[in-house]
Amino acid sequence: MALDKLKEIRTRENLTYQEVADQVGISKEYYWMIENGKRRLTYELAVKIAAVFKSRPDYIFLDNELTRSELENHKVI
Repeated sequence: MALDKLKEIRTRENLTYQEVADQVGISKEYYWMIENGKRRLTYELAVKIAAVFKSRPDYIFLDNELTRSELENHKVI
């Protein structure tokens, strides 16, 4: 799941919920809810969170599984 990657990156960087939330400009509770799948996030917020980790939003938040069209293009189906 994509949010697992978010938690993995945060813990690898030794950042707390509060530290990430402060850098993004949201409450610790709101950030916790995002990371635990309790709140949806906007693209703008995804960009801000990714910037904290010096990453791209698609790397953190998009699932890396191939889509059906990608599978068809690679003749997997």
